[in-house]
Amino acid sequence: MTYISVGLRILLSIAFLGAGGAKLAGVEMMVMTFDQIGWGQGFRYLTGAIEVIGVMLLWLPRRQVIGAAVLGATMVGGVLTHWFILGPSAVPAIVLGLLSAAVLYIYRTQIPEALGRTNTSPS
Repeated sequence: MTYISVGLRILLSIAFLGAGGAKLAGVEMMVMTFDQIGWGQGFRYLTGAIEVIGVMLLWLPRRQVIGAAVLGATMVGGVLTHWFILGPSAVPAIVLGLLSAAVLYIYRTQIPEALGRTNTSPS
């Protein structure tokens, strides 16, 4: 399972660092896309920062589930944006969302800690 986890996190890192970096750098295609969405360029910066932070969390011990959840939630937003505003194809966002869900599943034992819950049952 370790190799699968590392492989998935590498794929997600490449994709989200590329996309998030392009948003933060102001690549023309990203600027035009966010103009079309209509929420302003500040939303582009926010989305890029969330993607980069999500990637960082994928590599921090005991934070992988948070990173996968953040990136997965971002892709839910991406899919909805493609379906209702942008058009063409939401397939890349769906694939990245599914990969994020797979990482979330692999690290599912981290969920109680991420939610601030600890095992307090008596011994």
